[in-house]
Amino acid sequence: MTLEGTEERSPAIPVSRSNGVRFLWLAAVAALLLLLCFLSIAVGTRDVAWSEIAAALQGQADSIGAAAVSVRIPRTVLAMLAGAALGLSGAIMQGVTRNPLADPGILGVNMGASLAVVIGIAWFGLASSQAYILCAIFGAGLAAVFVYGIGSLGRGGATPLKLALAGAATSVAFSSLVIAVVLPRADIAGGIRSWQIGGVGGATFDRISDVLPFLALGFAISLLSGRKLNSLALGDDLAAGLGERVAIARAVASFGAILLCGATTAICGPIGFLGLVVPHLCRLLVGVDHRWLLPFSALGGACLLLAGDILGRIIARPNELDVGIVTALVGAPFFIWIVRRQRVREL
Repeated sequence: MTLEGTEERSPAIPVSRSNGVRFLWLAAVAALLLLLCFLSIAVGTRDVAWSEIAAALQGQADSIGAAAVSVRIPRTVLAMLAGAALGLSGAIMQGVTRNPLADPGILGVNMGASLAVVIGIAWFGLASSQAYILCAIFGAGLAAVFVYGIGSLGRGGATPLKLALAGAATSVAFSSLVIAVVLPRADIAGGIRSWQIGGVGGATFDRISDVLPFLALGFAISLLSGRKLNSLALGDDLAAGLGERVAIARAVASFGAILLCGATTAICGPIGFLGLVVPHLCRLLVGVDHRWLLPFSALGGACLLLAGDILGRIIARPNELDVGIVTALVGAPFFIWIVRRQRVREL
Protein backbone atom coordinates (compact mmCIF):
# COMPACT_ATOMS: atom_id res chain seq x y z
CA MET A 1 0.00 0.00 0.00
CA THR A 2 1.54 3.33 -1.08
CA LEU A 3 0.70 6.33 1.05
CA GLU A 4 1.73 8.99 -1.39
CA GLY A 5 -0.03 7.46 -4.39
CA THR A 6 1.22 8.99 -7.63
CA GLU A 7 3.59 11.27 -5.75
CA GLU A 8 6.12 8.46 -5.35
CA ARG A 9 5.90 7.39 -8.98
CA SER A 10 5.79 10.80 -10.66
CA PRO A 11 8.32 13.56 -11.17
CA ALA A 12 8.55 16.61 -8.92
CA ILE A 13 5.86 18.64 -10.67
CA PRO A 14 2.87 16.54 -9.57
CA VAL A 15 4.24 16.56 -6.01
CA SER A 16 4.31 20.35 -5.85
CA ARG A 17 0.89 20.54 -7.48
CA SER A 18 -0.53 18.11 -4.94
CA ASN A 19 1.02 20.02 -2.06
CA GLY A 20 -0.26 23.24 -3.57
CA VAL A 21 -3.79 21.87 -3.54
CA ARG A 22 -3.33 20.80 0.06
CA PHE A 23 -2.16 24.28 1.05
CA LEU A 24 -5.21 25.77 -0.66
CA TRP A 25 -7.48 23.44 1.30
CA LEU A 26 -5.58 24.34 4.47
CA ALA A 27 -6.16 28.04 3.82
CA ALA A 28 -9.84 27.39 3.06
CA VAL A 29 -10.38 25.38 6.27
CA ALA A 30 -8.50 28.00 8.33
CA ALA A 31 -10.68 30.75 6.82
CA LEU A 32 -13.81 28.71 7.61
CA LEU A 33 -12.62 28.32 11.19
CA LEU A 34 -12.18 32.08 11.56
CA LEU A 35 -15.66 32.67 10.14
CA LEU A 36 -17.19 30.13 12.53
CA CYS A 37 -15.37 31.71 15.49
CA PHE A 38 -16.91 35.06 14.60
CA LEU A 39 -20.37 33.53 14.17
CA SER A 40 -20.00 31.71 17.49
CA ILE A 41 -19.38 35.05 19.19
CA ALA A 42 -22.09 36.93 17.31
CA VAL A 43 -24.92 34.34 17.17
CA GLY A 44 -26.92 33.15 20.14
CA THR A 45 -30.23 33.31 21.93
CA ARG A 46 -29.79 37.09 22.20
CA ASP A 47 -29.12 39.31 19.19
CA VAL A 48 -26.18 41.66 19.69
CA ALA A 49 -25.00 44.77 17.87
CA TRP A 50 -21.59 45.26 16.27
CA SER A 51 -20.71 47.84 18.92
CA GLU A 52 -21.47 45.34 21.69
CA ILE A 53 -19.25 42.71 20.02
CA ALA A 54 -16.42 45.24 19.73
CA ALA A 55 -16.86 46.31 23.36
CA ALA A 56 -16.80 42.70 24.60
CA LEU A 57 -13.67 41.93 22.60
CA GLN A 58 -12.02 44.89 24.34
CA GLY A 59 -12.94 43.48 27.74
CA GLN A 60 -15.96 45.71 28.40
CA ALA A 61 -19.31 44.32 29.57
CA ASP A 62 -21.34 47.46 30.26
CA SER A 63 -24.47 46.35 28.38
CA ILE A 64 -26.46 43.11 28.39
CA GLY A 65 -25.38 42.36 24.82
CA ALA A 66 -21.71 42.91 25.60
CA ALA A 67 -22.04 40.67 28.67
CA ALA A 68 -23.62 37.97 26.49
CA VAL A 69 -20.71 38.19 24.04
CA SER A 70 -18.24 37.99 26.93
CA VAL A 71 -19.80 34.67 27.90
CA ARG A 72 -19.60 33.38 24.32
CA ILE A 73 -15.87 34.09 23.93
CA PRO A 74 -14.60 31.34 26.29
CA ARG A 75 -17.34 29.06 24.94
CA THR A 76 -15.95 29.58 21.44
CA VAL A 77 -12.39 28.89 22.57
CA LEU A 78 -13.44 25.70 24.36
CA ALA A 79 -15.47 24.48 21.37
CA MET A 80 -12.50 25.07 19.10
CA LEU A 81 -10.07 23.22 21.40
CA ALA A 82 -12.46 20.34 22.11
CA GLY A 83 -13.35 19.89 18.45
CA ALA A 84 -9.70 19.89 17.43
CA ALA A 85 -8.88 17.35 20.15
CA LEU A 86 -11.69 14.98 19.20
CA GLY A 87 -11.03 15.24 15.46
CA LEU A 88 -7.32 14.61 15.94
CA SER A 89 -7.85 11.72 18.37
CA GLY A 90 -10.24 10.08 15.93
CA ALA A 91 -7.65 10.25 13.16
CA ILE A 92 -5.01 8.79 15.50
CA MET A 93 -7.27 5.92 16.55
CA GLN A 94 -8.18 5.09 12.96
CA GLY A 95 -4.49 5.12 12.05
CA VAL A 96 -3.33 3.04 15.02
CA THR A 97 -6.02 0.37 14.63
CA ARG A 98 -6.32 0.65 10.81
CA ASN A 99 -10.04 0.66 11.51
CA PRO A 100 -12.35 2.99 9.52
CA LEU A 101 -14.92 2.81 12.33
CA ALA A 102 -12.53 3.87 15.11
CA ASP A 103 -13.76 6.79 17.17
CA PRO A 104 -13.40 7.71 20.85
CA GLY A 105 -17.13 7.18 21.31
CA ILE A 106 -17.52 3.99 19.30
CA LEU A 107 -14.47 2.35 20.90
CA GLY A 108 -15.75 3.14 24.40
CA VAL A 109 -12.92 5.52 25.32
CA ASN A 110 -15.21 8.49 26.05
CA MET A 111 -17.53 6.36 28.15
CA GLY A 112 -14.57 4.94 30.07
CA ALA A 113 -13.49 8.48 30.90
CA SER A 114 -17.07 9.32 31.91
CA LEU A 115 -17.35 6.32 34.21
CA ALA A 116 -14.05 7.17 35.90
CA VAL A 117 -15.16 10.77 36.53
CA VAL A 118 -18.56 9.69 37.86
CA ILE A 119 -16.98 7.15 40.22
CA GLY A 120 -14.50 9.78 41.39
CA ILE A 121 -17.28 12.25 42.16
CA ALA A 122 -19.71 9.80 43.74
CA TRP A 123 -17.34 7.60 45.73
CA PHE A 124 -14.24 9.71 46.36
CA GLY A 125 -15.66 13.23 46.48
CA LEU A 126 -13.53 14.70 43.68
CA ALA A 127 -14.25 18.39 43.30
CA SER A 128 -11.41 20.07 41.38
CA SER A 129 -11.05 20.35 37.62
CA GLN A 130 -7.55 18.87 37.73
CA ALA A 131 -8.85 15.81 39.56
CA TYR A 132 -11.62 15.37 36.99
CA ILE A 133 -9.11 15.59 34.15
CA LEU A 134 -6.63 13.12 35.63
CA CYS A 135 -9.43 10.72 36.50
CA ALA A 136 -10.89 10.97 32.98
CA ILE A 137 -7.52 10.33 31.33
CA PHE A 138 -6.97 7.30 33.55
CA GLY A 139 -10.44 5.94 32.70
CA ALA A 140 -9.95 6.58 28.98
CA GLY A 141 -6.66 4.70 29.04
CA LEU A 142 -8.12 1.71 30.86
CA ALA A 143 -11.08 1.60 28.46
CA ALA A 144 -8.79 1.72 25.40
CA VAL A 145 -6.62 -1.13 26.71
CA PHE A 146 -9.69 -3.17 27.65
CA VAL A 147 -11.40 -2.77 24.27
CA TYR A 148 -8.23 -3.52 22.33
CA GLY A 149 -7.60 -6.58 24.48
CA ILE A 150 -11.12 -7.92 23.95
CA GLY A 151 -10.98 -7.16 20.23
CA SER A 152 -7.65 -9.00 19.91
CA LEU A 153 -8.99 -12.29 21.24
CA GLY A 154 -9.62 -15.16 18.85
CA ARG A 155 -8.49 -15.77 15.30
CA GLY A 156 -7.36 -12.85 13.18
CA GLY A 157 -6.43 -10.54 16.05
CA ALA A 158 -7.90 -7.06 16.40
CA THR A 159 -9.98 -6.80 13.22
CA PRO A 160 -12.06 -3.66 12.57
CA LEU A 161 -15.33 -5.50 13.10
CA LYS A 162 -14.22 -7.08 16.39
CA LEU A 163 -12.93 -3.74 17.71
CA ALA A 164 -16.16 -1.98 16.76
CA LEU A 165 -18.28 -4.65 18.42
CA ALA A 166 -16.09 -4.72 21.54
CA GLY A 167 -16.20 -0.93 21.75
CA ALA A 168 -19.98 -0.79 21.32
CA ALA A 169 -20.52 -3.45 23.98
CA THR A 170 -18.11 -1.70 26.35
CA SER A 171 -19.84 1.64 25.84
CA VAL A 172 -23.21 0.13 26.70
CA ALA A 173 -21.80 -1.61 29.76
CA PHE A 174 -20.04 1.53 31.02
CA SER A 175 -23.14 3.62 30.39
CA SER A 176 -25.17 1.21 32.53
CA LEU A 177 -22.55 1.39 35.25
CA VAL A 178 -22.71 5.19 35.19
CA ILE A 179 -26.46 5.01 35.78
CA ALA A 180 -25.96 2.48 38.58
CA VAL A 181 -23.43 4.74 40.31
CA VAL A 182 -25.52 7.90 39.94
CA LEU A 183 -28.95 6.44 40.72
CA PRO A 184 -28.61 6.41 44.53
CA ARG A 185 -26.99 9.89 44.54
CA ALA A 186 -29.79 12.39 43.97
CA ASP A 187 -27.45 15.23 45.02
CA ILE A 188 -25.23 14.82 41.96
CA ALA A 189 -27.59 13.13 39.49
CA GLY A 190 -28.84 16.31 37.79
CA GLY A 191 -25.40 17.76 37.11
CA ILE A 192 -23.97 14.48 35.86
CA ARG A 193 -26.92 13.85 33.53
CA SER A 194 -26.47 17.31 32.02
CA TRP A 195 -22.71 16.80 31.67
CA GLN A 196 -23.19 13.39 30.02
CA ILE A 197 -25.06 14.93 27.10
CA GLY A 198 -21.88 16.69 26.04
CA GLY A 199 -21.61 20.42 25.49
CA VAL A 200 -19.49 23.55 25.79
CA GLY A 201 -21.98 25.76 27.63
CA GLY A 202 -20.79 27.38 30.82
CA ALA A 203 -17.19 27.53 29.65
CA THR A 204 -14.82 29.85 31.50
CA PHE A 205 -11.19 30.71 30.94
CA ASP A 206 -10.36 29.21 34.34
CA ARG A 207 -11.68 25.82 33.22
CA ILE A 208 -9.86 26.14 29.92
CA SER A 209 -6.57 26.98 31.67
CA ASP A 210 -6.93 23.82 33.78
CA VAL A 211 -7.27 21.55 30.76
CA LEU A 212 -4.92 23.39 28.41
CA PRO A 213 -1.62 21.72 29.52
CA PHE A 214 -3.08 18.25 28.98
CA LEU A 215 -4.46 19.20 25.57
CA ALA A 216 -1.18 20.83 24.57
CA LEU A 217 0.76 17.67 25.44
CA GLY A 218 -1.80 15.53 23.62
CA PHE A 219 -1.65 17.73 20.52
CA ALA A 220 2.16 17.65 20.48
CA ILE A 221 2.40 13.86 20.82
CA SER A 222 -0.35 13.24 18.27
CA LEU A 223 0.90 15.64 15.61
CA LEU A 224 4.44 14.27 15.90
CA SER A 225 3.13 10.75 15.27
CA GLY A 226 2.24 11.36 11.62
CA ARG A 227 5.32 9.74 10.09
CA LYS A 228 5.07 6.72 12.38
CA LEU A 229 1.40 6.24 11.49
CA ASN A 230 2.38 6.28 7.82
CA SER A 231 4.75 3.41 8.55
CA LEU A 232 2.10 1.49 10.50
CA ALA A 233 -0.30 1.87 7.58
CA LEU A 234 2.05 -0.30 5.51
CA GLY A 235 1.50 -3.21 7.90
CA ASP A 236 3.35 -4.25 11.04
CA ASP A 237 5.82 -6.53 9.26
CA LEU A 238 6.84 -3.97 6.66
CA ALA A 239 6.97 -1.19 9.27
CA ALA A 240 9.28 -3.33 11.42
CA GLY A 241 11.39 -4.10 8.37
CA LEU A 242 11.80 -0.35 7.80
CA GLY A 243 13.19 -0.01 11.33
CA GLU A 244 10.01 1.14 13.08
CA ARG A 245 9.39 -0.05 16.62
CA VAL A 246 5.79 -0.97 15.99
CA ALA A 247 4.62 -1.50 19.58
CA ILE A 248 6.24 1.70 20.82
CA ALA A 249 4.94 3.76 17.89
CA ARG A 250 1.42 2.46 18.42
CA ALA A 251 1.58 3.04 22.20
CA VAL A 252 2.91 6.60 21.92
CA ALA A 253 0.31 7.64 19.34
CA SER A 254 -2.45 6.02 21.39
CA PHE A 255 -1.28 7.85 24.50
CA GLY A 256 -1.62 11.17 22.69
CA ALA A 257 -5.16 10.29 21.61
CA ILE A 258 -6.08 9.15 25.14
CA LEU A 259 -4.82 12.44 26.59
CA LEU A 260 -6.98 14.39 24.14
CA CYS A 261 -10.08 12.23 24.69
CA GLY A 262 -9.82 12.12 28.47
CA ALA A 263 -9.15 15.82 28.94
CA THR A 264 -11.93 16.82 26.55
CA THR A 265 -14.44 14.46 28.14
CA ALA A 266 -13.62 15.79 31.61
CA ILE A 267 -14.36 19.38 30.63
CA CYS A 268 -17.15 18.92 28.04
CA GLY A 269 -18.68 15.51 28.67
CA PRO A 270 -18.70 12.64 26.15
CA ILE A 271 -19.22 14.10 22.66
CA GLY A 272 -19.60 11.29 20.17
CA PHE A 273 -19.09 10.72 16.44
CA LEU A 274 -16.92 13.79 15.83
CA GLY A 275 -13.77 11.67 15.75
CA LEU A 276 -15.42 9.36 13.23
CA VAL A 277 -16.76 11.93 10.78
CA VAL A 278 -13.90 14.41 10.59
CA PRO A 279 -10.98 12.12 9.52
CA HIS A 280 -13.05 10.61 6.71
CA LEU A 281 -13.96 14.04 5.38
CA CYS A 282 -10.35 15.20 5.64
CA ARG A 283 -9.10 12.16 3.69
CA LEU A 284 -11.24 13.33 0.78
CA LEU A 285 -9.31 16.62 0.81
CA VAL A 286 -5.70 15.60 1.54
CA GLY A 287 -5.47 11.83 1.13
CA VAL A 288 -4.13 9.30 3.60
CA ASP A 289 -0.74 10.86 4.44
CA HIS A 290 -0.96 11.38 8.20
CA ARG A 291 1.52 14.25 8.09
CA TRP A 292 -1.29 16.21 6.42
CA LEU A 293 -4.30 14.30 7.71
CA LEU A 294 -3.62 14.93 11.41
CA PRO A 295 -3.47 18.75 11.32
CA PHE A 296 -6.41 18.83 8.91
CA SER A 297 -8.42 16.62 11.27
CA ALA A 298 -7.70 19.02 14.14
CA LEU A 299 -8.87 22.02 12.10
CA GLY A 300 -11.85 20.11 10.72
CA GLY A 301 -12.88 18.97 14.19
CA ALA A 302 -12.76 22.54 15.48
CA CYS A 303 -14.92 23.69 12.55
CA LEU A 304 -17.48 20.92 12.96
CA LEU A 305 -17.91 21.36 16.72
CA LEU A 306 -18.20 25.13 16.37
CA ALA A 307 -20.78 24.71 13.60
CA GLY A 308 -22.73 22.21 15.71
CA ASP A 309 -22.71 24.54 18.70
CA ILE A 310 -23.94 27.46 16.59
CA LEU A 311 -26.66 25.29 15.04
CA GLY A 312 -27.77 24.15 18.49
CA ARG A 313 -28.30 27.77 19.53
CA ILE A 314 -30.32 28.62 16.43
CA ILE A 315 -32.71 25.69 16.01
CA ALA A 316 -33.89 25.63 19.63
CA ARG A 317 -34.36 29.36 20.30
CA PRO A 318 -34.93 30.76 22.91
CA ASN A 319 -33.35 27.63 24.44
CA GLU A 320 -30.21 25.80 23.33
CA LEU A 321 -29.55 22.30 22.06
CA ASP A 322 -26.32 20.84 23.45
CA VAL A 323 -23.68 20.19 20.81
CA GLY A 324 -23.45 16.52 21.86
CA ILE A 325 -26.99 16.02 20.56
CA VAL A 326 -26.21 17.80 17.29
CA THR A 327 -23.09 15.70 16.63
CA ALA A 328 -25.04 12.51 17.36
CA LEU A 329 -27.76 13.50 14.87
CA VAL A 330 -25.09 14.12 12.22
CA GLY A 331 -22.76 11.26 13.14
CA ALA A 332 -25.21 8.35 13.40
CA PRO A 333 -26.26 8.44 9.70
CA PHE A 334 -22.61 8.94 8.72
CA PHE A 335 -21.65 5.86 10.76
CA ILE A 336 -24.25 3.77 8.92
CA TRP A 337 -23.00 5.08 5.58
CA ILE A 338 -19.39 4.23 6.45
CA VAL A 339 -20.36 0.69 7.46
CA ARG A 340 -22.24 0.14 4.21
CA ARG A 341 -19.60 1.75 2.00
CA GLN A 342 -16.43 0.42 3.64
CA ARG A 343 -17.91 -2.98 4.59
CA VAL A 344 -15.73 -2.68 7.73
CA ARG A 345 -12.49 -3.36 5.89
CA GLU A 346 -9.14 -2.16 7.19
CA LEU A 347 -7.66 1.17 6.14
